[in-house]
Amino acid sequence: MLTSTYIHIPGIGKETERKIWSGGITTWNDFLQNKSSIKLPGSKKDKIAMEIENSIEKLEIRDIPYFAKSIPASEHWRGFRNFSDSVAYVDIETTGLSPSSSKITVIGVYDGKDVKSFVRGINLEEIVQEMEQYDFLVTFNGARFDLPFIQREFPQITMEQMHTDLMYPLRRIGLKGGLKNIEHMLGINRSEETEGMDGFEAVRLWKEYEKGKEEALDLLLEYNREDIVNLETILDITYERFVEHCYKGCTTHK
Repeated sequence: MLTSTYIHIPGIGKETERKIWSGGITTWNDFLQNKSSIKLPGSKKDKIAMEIENSIEKLEIRDIPYFAKSIPASEHWRGFRNFSDSVAYVDIETTGLSPSSSKITVIGVYDGKDVKSFVRGINLEEIVQEMEQYDFLVTFNGARFDLPFIQREFPQITMEQMHTDLMYPLRRIGLKGGLKNIEHMLGINRSEETEGMDGFEAVRLWKEYEKGKEEALDLLLEYNREDIVNLETILDITYERFVEHCYKGCTTHK
């Protein structure tokens, strides 16, 4: 979907992008090969073609900050397939809801193969090096919650990656509510140990762990692990629906 994107080009909005798609021109190569037949002013076509060539070069060298800055944050999901070989599904647990008065207790990172847990008082600081390894971040409500918490506690993390907060594209296809509700709608089940748990229970478990109950931390980490692993499952199930919704109304698309 990234190579079907035009809205990162200065002066090109969604209306022009959809006009291009409706003419059967969905990819950058389509545009370059069929430029003369596209129904846009010549000067605009020249500008788009020049920016497409630049975008192709940026993609070849994996210039992630370029795409992260030029594509609207709400559309970062379009880059997922291109950078899925360097993706991190991220979720945090905290002592409360405010980054200014609460603290992170756990950060979970899942790269599609392995889950890594970073725990306050054990190895939380290692998240700095870990986060820098990835080109693409996936969260749920992370734009308002997880990433602001992480950036406040670890301002040295540059956060130049592309990032899709799944909550928003999921809303566009009619999947609303919290993460657990969406899991339920998609038929994704939790383990018996974590079924029914929520953020408040996660706070309670951390307090129990601070009192010396190691098993409370084990359960908290399992809860966090399911959060991040399920993000991958949700994205796998819904990605093509994001694409279809994006093209909705266009007479021709691939």
